[in-house]
Amino acid sequence: MAAGTKSVMLALLDTFPLHVHHNNASPLCQERRLMMLSCISGRTNNIVRARQKQIAPTVVAALIESSEKRDLNTTTITKLTADVAVRSGNNNNNNNVFASNMKTLVNIFRPTVQPHANKGLVLQLVSSDQLGPNGKEAKLSEEIVLEWPENDVVLGGEGSINTYKVEFCVDSDFGVPGAVAVLNRYDSEFFLDSINIQQLNLHFPCKSWVQPENKIDPHKRIFFFNKVYLPFETPIGLKQVRERDLRQMRGDSRGRRKSCDRIYEYDVYNDLGDPDKGDEYERPTLGGQNNPYPTRCRTGRPPTRIDSHAESRPSGSESIYVPRDEELADIKKHDLDRAKLIAIARNIVPALLDKMGNEGVLNIHNFIRESRHSHSNLGGTIEELFKFDPPKIFSRGKSHFLEDDEFGRQVLAGLNPLSIERLKVFPPVSKLDPCKSALKEEHIIDHIDGMSIQQALEDNKLFILDYHDIFLPFVDRINALDDRKAYATTTIFFLTKMGTLKAIAIQLALPTMDPNTSSKQVLTPPVDTTTKWLWQLGKAHVCSNDAFVHTYLHHWLRIHATMEPFIIAAHRQLSVMHPIYKLLHPHMRYTLKTNATARETLINAGGILETNFSPGKYSMQITSAAYRDWWQFDQEGLPTDLIRRGLAVPDESQPQGVRLVIEDYPYAADGLLIWSSIEKLVKTYVNHYYKDVDAISSDYELQSWYKEFINLGHPDHKNASWWPKLSTPENLISILTTIIWIVTAQHAVLNFSQYHYGGYVPMRPALMRKLIPKEGDLDYIDFVMDPQRYFESSLPSLSQAAKFMAVTSIGSAHSPEEEYIGDRNDLCSWLEEPEIFDAFKQFSMEIKNIETEIEKRNADKKLRNRCGVGVTPYELLMPWSDQGVTGRGVPNSVTA
Repeated sequence: MAAGTKSVMLALLDTFPLHVHHNNASPLCQERRLMMLSCISGRTNNIVRARQKQIAPTVVAALIESSEKRDLNTTTITKLTADVAVRSGNNNNNNNVFASNMKTLVNIFRPTVQPHANKGLVLQLVSSDQLGPNGKEAKLSEEIVLEWPENDVVLGGEGSINTYKVEFCVDSDFGVPGAVAVLNRYDSEFFLDSINIQQLNLHFPCKSWVQPENKIDPHKRIFFFNKVYLPFETPIGLKQVRERDLRQMRGDSRGRRKSCDRIYEYDVYNDLGDPDKGDEYERPTLGGQNNPYPTRCRTGRPPTRIDSHAESRPSGSESIYVPRDEELADIKKHDLDRAKLIAIARNIVPALLDKMGNEGVLNIHNFIRESRHSHSNLGGTIEELFKFDPPKIFSRGKSHFLEDDEFGRQVLAGLNPLSIERLKVFPPVSKLDPCKSALKEEHIIDHIDGMSIQQALEDNKLFILDYHDIFLPFVDRINALDDRKAYATTTIFFLTKMGTLKAIAIQLALPTMDPNTSSKQVLTPPVDTTTKWLWQLGKAHVCSNDAFVHTYLHHWLRIHATMEPFIIAAHRQLSVMHPIYKLLHPHMRYTLKTNATARETLINAGGILETNFSPGKYSMQITSAAYRDWWQFDQEGLPTDLIRRGLAVPDESQPQGVRLVIEDYPYAADGLLIWSSIEKLVKTYVNHYYKDVDAISSDYELQSWYKEFINLGHPDHKNASWWPKLSTPENLISILTTIIWIVTAQHAVLNFSQYHYGGYVPMRPALMRKLIPKEGDLDYIDFVMDPQRYFESSLPSLSQAAKFMAVTSIGSAHSPEEEYIGDRNDLCSWLEEPEIFDAFKQFSMEIKNIETEIEKRNADKKLRNRCGVGVTPYELLMPWSDQGVTGRGVPNSVTA
C-alpha cells in the first residue's frame, strides 16, 4: 500500500474516533475501527469480503479500491466523483409543485480549474483533518466549476431536482473531505439540495438557497458533511470554517435586511402599528420596561414618518423579512394560496347578506356542508367551493347554543384545555381587586351534590376558569371600542361522579370609577326562561374570554413569541454540526416565517385576529401584561404546568411521575404519554454526548446559545431567578424536553383545535357586541321581548362569523409536506452512533404505540369526556394526520 494512501486511511480513522463520550463503544464502531486498522496493516481483502454482506460499503472499502489503482498507476492524485443535486429559484410554473415524479437529469462534467469563469457553480473540498501551507486554515482541493447549459435550467419546486456529476482532484494526503465550499457565479439563486461523494460514503446535506456571488453574497458558502461534533471534537481542518460559518449568520444589526440574506438578529416588536395611516393604527412598542416582551427577528426596515421609534410596514407585495432558508416551501405556499382563494369565495355570500340585513349569525349553518371532505380544493361542485366543512362541535338539527355538558367538557378536551385550575380557596381571591368576590356560598351550595364547600375543596371537586385579572385592567378600554363588549369572567365548575365538569356559577366583573372596586354580578344555572337566556349570554362571554386567551396568550405568546428567540439563538450560536442543533433542527422549521406572517396580517393594527376578538387594538398589550406578570420558562413543561394549576400531584409510582387529579382529562392524559417519550429520547441523546457537568460547562456553543436565548431573546426577564441553570446534563434534558414539547404537542393542541372546536361562532364566539342587560337598563325590555334576537345581536354578524371560520380553517390545516413527530429525514447523521440511531427508532415506535393507546382510550365508555353519544373523540394528540383540516396530527414544529 502506498504511503500516501496510508496517511489518508489514518485520517479517516480519526474521522470516526471513539470519542471521549463513547466510553462503551458500540459493536458497529468497534468493527469499523478494526476494519480500518486491518486495512492499514495490509490485511484487508478477506475482511472486506467477509463483511460486505453485513454492512454497507464504507469509506475504507472505497479507499482500498482507490489505493490499489494508485499503486498500479504510481500517481499521487485521487479523483473523487460527487453527485450535486440542485434546483432553481426562478420558477413560474405553479403546476410543477404538484408533480408527482422527480425529474432527474444527470450530466457528467470533467474537473476543470476555472477560477475566472463568468458563469457556473464553483466547488471546492475542505479537508477535515489536514491544514494548508500556512498551518492555520484547512487544506483545500482545487476549485472545479460546474456549468449547466442555458437551455437546461432546473425547474423549481419540491419535485424537480437535477443531479449533476462532478470530479474533484485531491492529493493522496488530502485527508477526509469534511466540507464543501460553494460559490454561485450565476445571476440568480438556486437551491442546493445535497452533495454526495459515493466512493467515500460521504453525504453533505445542504438544503439551502445559494445566492449569486457577484450581486449579493461574495463569500463562499460552507456545507459540512453529516457528522455530529461537539466544539472540542471538531477536526482541526474544520475549526475555523465552523466559527466563520456562524459569524456569517449573526450580522451587525445595521441596515435593512434583504430577502436573500441568511442573517439572524434581534429586535423589539415595534412593527405592529402603522402611525402614518392615522392615530387609530398606532400601537405601542412591545419590548422594554413599559411593555415587556420577547424579541423577534430583526428586519431593519426604516422608521415611519410620524414615529421614529416605530418600524414602517412592508409596502405593496413586499413580505416581512425572514432569513432566506426560513421561507415556506413552494408546495406549502401554493397550498396556502389555494386556501385563501377558497376562503374569499366562502365569504362572498355572507358579506352580501349582511349588507342586505336579511340574515343573522345563527344562519351560518346554511353555509356548512352536510359532511366533511378530506381537504378543500378548487375543483368539485359549487357547494364544495362556497360551503365550509362541518366543525366537530357542530351537529345539524341540534341546538345552536353551547350546552352545559359540552361547556364543561371543552375545558378539558376542547379548544383551550390549558386554563382550567383546581380551586384552592372559596371564594376565589383576585390579586388586582382587593374587594371580596361576589361569589357566595349560596350561589354554589345547591350544585355540589350535598357536600359542604370545604369538603368539596378538600376532595378536589371544585375547579375554576379565571380570567378576572387578565381582563379587568383593560375592560373599560375594550368597552369604549365600537361594537365590542367584554367582562372579566370567573367560572366555577364542579367535578361530577362521572368525571365530567359542570359549570355552577359565572361571575362577570366590570371596573368602576373607583380603582379599588369593581362591579360584579353572578349567574347560576337557570331555573326559568329568563335565567336560561341570561345563562347563555354568560357562557358566551366566558367563551369570548376563553377564545382570546387561547389564541393570544396560550397560542401566540407561550408558543410563537417566546420560542422565536430560541430559534434565532440556535442559528447564531450552534453550528450545524453541533449535536443539539441537529436534535432541534426539525423543530425549528417554518416558525420564523409563520411569526412574520402573523405580524404582517394577523396581530398587526387592523389585522385579521385583532378585528375578530373582543379586545381589538388592546390585544397585544394584554399579552405583554401576561408575559410580565405570569410567563415563566421553568413552568412551561407539561408536568410542571399541571402541578402549578393543581391538576396533578407528584407521584413517582406513575410512569410520568405525576398523578392527574381528574383522571379523564384527555389533553393531560394523552399529553403525558408524548411528554414522557420526548423526555426519554432527550435523556438518551444528552447523556450520550455529555457525560458530566464539565462537558456541559465547557461547551461554549451550548452555553452561548442558552445565554443569548435569555439575554437577547428575553431581555426583560433576563434577571429573573426562575430561569433554569444550564450546568448539568439534567438541566439540559429539562430545557430541551420543554422546548420540544412546546413546539410539537403543545402547539398541535392549540393550533389544530381552532376550527373544529372554536370555528362555529354561535357556540364559541370570539367577539361579543353587547353586555348582559340588567333590570332597569333600556336593553332589558328588548331582551325580555325577544331574548333569542338579543342573544344573536350580541354575537358577531354573519359576515364576521364566516370570516372567522375561514381564518381558523386556514390556520388549522395540515399542508401536503407536513413532517410529524417521530419522523426524521436526517437519521444518516447518526449511522456511526448506533445508540442515537436506535433511540430515534425507538422514539418513532413509541409514538406509533401512543396513537394506538389514544384510539383505545377514545373507545372506552368509562371516559365520558372522549367517548359517548354526541361526544367527539379526542384526537388532537394523535401523532399523524392526512392533509387538510383534520383536528389531529402533531407536526415537528410550529408550522401555522
